[in-house]
Amino acid sequence: MDFALSPELLALRDRARAVAADGVAAFGRHNDSWINGYSKEFARVMADEGWIGMGWPTEYGGQARPAIERLIVAEEMISAGAPVAAMWFADRQMGPSLIAYGTEQQRTAFLPGMLSGDDTWCIGMSEPDAGSDLASIATRAVRDGDHFVIDGQKIWTSFGHLADYCYLICRTNDSGLPHRGVSEIIVPMDLPGIEVRPITDMIANRHFCEIYFTGVRVPADHLVGVEGDAFRQTMVQLAHERGGIDRLVSNRALFVEACSRADRADPRVRQQIAALEAEFRVGRLLVYREALGQAPDGFSAATKAFCTEHQQRVAWFAAAQLGPAAMLESPWTTGVLYAPSYTIAGGTSEVMRNILGDRVLGLPREPR
Repeated sequence: MDFALSPELLALRDRARAVAADGVAAFGRHNDSWINGYSKEFARVMADEGWIGMGWPTEYGGQARPAIERLIVAEEMISAGAPVAAMWFADRQMGPSLIAYGTEQQRTAFLPGMLSGDDTWCIGMSEPDAGSDLASIATRAVRDGDHFVIDGQKIWTSFGHLADYCYLICRTNDSGLPHRGVSEIIVPMDLPGIEVRPITDMIANRHFCEIYFTGVRVPADHLVGVEGDAFRQTMVQLAHERGGIDRLVSNRALFVEACSRADRADPRVRQQIAALEAEFRVGRLLVYREALGQAPDGFSAATKAFCTEHQQRVAWFAAAQLGPAAMLESPWTTGVLYAPSYTIAGGTSEVMRNILGDRVLGLPREPR
């Protein structure tokens, strides 16, 4: 099969590569730049290039471009370490969710700020007792006239301290099965009753946050989709999150640097490089298949598990090339130390394998 890109796609890749290089020169290189590289200025550069909402319908401000074009741009940005985090969640998940399930009033109110790169969004999903088990969330929204009153806690909420809006997954009733009663509500982050506590990780990042909601009153017209029946909506959103190029190339720049330092005269090192490069190419085909709509339903769980485990092996390879210098603070060591998060964020590899076995392969559940 011929996997070559067309001349038009090659030109787009070259332009994206040049813009990414300019972004790195201006704002620094970031390992895992889609979550660690926050820059509103660069988000506006992406907007000026027309690279936010590339695949969104034109009637909502998008360009209706093929998914592969967004993939090419994103691959170049993240591979280079350009700081795309300020616009990433809105472009990847929130915009498509509002287009699919939101009202015209919501699209008019919120999509323009996403497209311009001015508004940053966070996702209120995980909770202290409901990490990968979304059906166990306890944060509650109670209807009070033309408002919802929200109480509860979220954790691991990236950019909660910087976000303009939170796309909140919460519980609006307890009837029926656990996944029933789940709703999605847009919460402006400047409302009274919201407390954000940044969490410092082991490389001194502070983008992870705890968010406490205490009697937060949100207009009822901020409900997205059907009240109490948003679990399916959230699963679609997670498919966008789990099968993307960010799960494969977050530390690609680290791999390139490690190869430049590696002793290629050593056949064992050459074998490691070859194995990692082969894995990368397999992962890339999986991600492209997701973007082109050629993967089975639910297969993004397998794509996420394979790609993030590859990224961890890249980090261990890089650490081995550093030797004792891996103990010193540098962009290399921060990239290595961040690697354990790859198979946790967005759902653990264990959960991904359960999803694959249950929803894709149809394997029988273990009797209880």
